[in-house]
Amino acid sequence: MGSTVSDHVLQRLREWGVEQVFGYPGDGINGLLAAWGRADDRPRFVQSRHEEMSAFQAVGYAKFSGRLGVCAATSGPGAIHLLNGLYDAKLDHVPVLAIVGQTHRTAMGGSYQQEVDLHTLFQDVASEFVETVTVPEQLPNVLDRAIRTAYARRCPTAVIIPGDVQELDYSPPTHAFKMVPSSLDRGAWTAVPSEESVRRAAEVLNSGDKVAILVGQGAAGARHQVETLAELLGAGVAKALLGKDVLSDELPYVTGSIGLLGTRPSYELMRDCDTLLTIGSSFPYSQFLPEFGAARGVQIDIDPHMIGMRYPYEVNLVGDARATLERLIPLIEGGRGREWYDTVCANVARWKETMGRRAALEADPINPEYVAAALDPLLPADAIVTSDSGSTANWYARHLTLREGMRGSLSGTLATMGCAVPYAIGAKFAHPDRPVVALAGDGAMQMNGLAELITAAKYRDRWEDPRLVVGVWNNRDLNQVTWEMRAMEGAPSFLPSQELPDVRYADFARSLGLTGIRVERPEDVEGAWRAALAADGPAVVEFLTDPAVPPVPPHASWEQIEATATAILKGDADRGAMVRQGFKAKVQEFLPGRERQ
Repeated sequence: MGSTVSDHVLQRLREWGVEQVFGYPGDGINGLLAAWGRADDRPRFVQSRHEEMSAFQAVGYAKFSGRLGVCAATSGPGAIHLLNGLYDAKLDHVPVLAIVGQTHRTAMGGSYQQEVDLHTLFQDVASEFVETVTVPEQLPNVLDRAIRTAYARRCPTAVIIPGDVQELDYSPPTHAFKMVPSSLDRGAWTAVPSEESVRRAAEVLNSGDKVAILVGQGAAGARHQVETLAELLGAGVAKALLGKDVLSDELPYVTGSIGLLGTRPSYELMRDCDTLLTIGSSFPYSQFLPEFGAARGVQIDIDPHMIGMRYPYEVNLVGDARATLERLIPLIEGGRGREWYDTVCANVARWKETMGRRAALEADPINPEYVAAALDPLLPADAIVTSDSGSTANWYARHLTLREGMRGSLSGTLATMGCAVPYAIGAKFAHPDRPVVALAGDGAMQMNGLAELITAAKYRDRWEDPRLVVGVWNNRDLNQVTWEMRAMEGAPSFLPSQELPDVRYADFARSLGLTGIRVERPEDVEGAWRAALAADGPAVVEFLTDPAVPPVPPHASWEQIEATATAILKGDADRGAMVRQGFKAKVQEFLPGRERQ
């Protein structure tokens, strides 16, 4: 029997080094599924519960491996389901390839079952490259370009293969007119800015007395260079959420996350600096950057389409972060005063004390901040942490100390719910020898997480290190939006939209043969985390937390706290508790010493 187009798709993926494809079956990809059977499941087909989860798993795999994530789905509804995960890849600049089925060519244009205009569907999310394979000779070029583009542009791409084309005998392109042959190797390359622009950047940085550095995920390969530059400049370093694992949070001048979910010292760093260097970040919230004109600015980014945004930078260096910093560092003058550096470090130390006091505050029944704070010292040295969107992201950003060697990520720009558990599964396939911890709210678990526990149970035996711990903050409230309604709209919580049913997450985990622990008292929190991290397979730890504990922004003033309290008093269901918890949390910033309240 000859090789079909589907056989060649899998062969080409193997030649590109693809080891697994995250997908869900459907008759639109029957030809591919048959080829998988003939190929002895190489690359491995990882079956999710939903195509959106397949896309998220591909994103998680790509984020934590640095390699291409691949997902596959049937035509029509399967293709549509991929979109949210693919948009997550697009907005966070992650290389992902979607392989999608389509109705037979003979039925196209006939309003056939599951016929969807896939080019129109994918033209935005896969705008860098989307193509339909209509004849076998087209396949190598289309597949290779999709993969090469995904890597080069750090984006999702899509290859559409009609069902009848999947089953055709494969024949390669010939040396003939209008044939397009292709090749596998993509090669390595590095972009660097001009010497003149590097000199101008050094002049700006050397002129500064109070230098702030903001790093994003684009600085991930330049950890040592960022540390060297920060020490030369006596700078503080803030981190965009996608750059949380770029530098260790144990460094005294690392101020932590920036933005609405960020820290007070990062807010102070940006407010008071006179010079800003942004490395590998397109952090979108300019209100958390220095006032326009208050600081001189330099930006480093490998993507010329993303540079010069958010702030009036004087010098924009287009280049790889590591290679650019290696050229910049020899031009930086050291030996400057320590006053700014000491102020940054003191602000960081004070903030850590504040967060310790916040985590120690009593709540009913458990303070959600304490749940994250208790996990922090227990994280294994090689842990990978995923966080969902919502109030849980606040606790991930502020309470977890990502030490050198740890990894962490979330849906940074799309900020979509329901990504933490599928990200964690993707991370386990990227690093089966490392422990993974997923942090999720009850809304995210009800949306996607519960079903993907089935996927974790299905593949648990494939992982050398069996630990995949899912921590669930169960407060029966869509808490982040609830607090945003109070703070931004001046409106009390609208229970029909915000209140969630009480689900027994730990019981569901146990029904799948996983470890399930339900925690109802603060004194049991640390022990539950320890038990989950010691389990011999996936584990779910469910914490009953207090929805009245507010995710107070780092820049919140007393006046804003009072305005929020006024909104709550208009008619919130739990008015008194929320006002008390809000004022208790804010007052911790103004307490001296190390007393715990």
